[in-house]
Amino acid sequence: MLPKEIIDKVRRIEIRSRNMVTELFAGEYHSAFKGSGMEFAEVREYLRGDDVRTIDWNVTARVGSPYVKVFEEEREQTVMLIVDASRSGSFGSSKQMKGEVGVEISALLAFAAISSNDRVGLLIFTDVVEVFVPPEKGRKHVLRVIRELLYFEPKSVRTDLSGALDHLEKVLHRRSIVFLISDFIDREFSRAIQQVRRRHDLIAVSLSDPRERELPDVGLINLEDAETGEQIIIDTKILDVREAFMDMQRKIEEDLSKLFRRLDVDHVSIDVTKSYVEPLVGLFNARARRR
Repeated sequence: MLPKEIIDKVRRIEIRSRNMVTELFAGEYHSAFKGSGMEFAEVREYLRGDDVRTIDWNVTARVGSPYVKVFEEEREQTVMLIVDASRSGSFGSSKQMKGEVGVEISALLAFAAISSNDRVGLLIFTDVVEVFVPPEKGRKHVLRVIRELLYFEPKSVRTDLSGALDHLEKVLHRRSIVFLISDFIDREFSRAIQQVRRRHDLIAVSLSDPRERELPDVGLINLEDAETGEQIIIDTKILDVREAFMDMQRKIEEDLSKLFRRLDVDHVSIDVTKSYVEPLVGLFNARARRR
């Protein structure tokens, strides 16, 4: 039986996520990921951000409020959440750690998906596949996904993006929308990204904290790699040290962005000290404009 605090947290996340989906970007999600062809299935109420070309004017006139047509393609999509649970996610300089923000974004995307009648699946990874939940529909299933994200204890602390994506290729046989949520602190993984991109609609959601980009001017500090345990003592009073660290972090971020552009992968960068809603809405709107 789940502890009461976990049940309460799941409920809080559900309420917040459902409200955000309804009020902020349900329509944007529809426009960004839904097709406009194939077999007609049903009509549903218009959501802000829906393509006005899909409005069913006959139904709209009959009921007095706008309705849009839903096609069979919309009813058959699968959304996979690939979530990094390595120890580097246990870092945060503000109210939340990177991993906690990743859980909230996952919940938001899951509720956006079921609001569109999509299936949602989950793969949590470190340097092993920790949890795999096959895609299904419905609120009960999404609550299971959120419980897994909140309640499970990782077996490992390190990261293997390639291993997680290789496993995804083995278990996910139909084309899907894949959200890869990670801080992307790992060695070479471009081959695995490219392979998944060939078969699926891959969206990279990178999580970062401003404190990972710059060092405070506080003198000697002991830095420890959260995943390897390796430690190094540096003197942050030295300006050249702080600037070299900033330059290194900037290059890592630029190289990551270049990789996603080269492989034609949609990418949104999330600063975990700020709201993640605006960057996600911006991503959805950009995708909708390209359709």
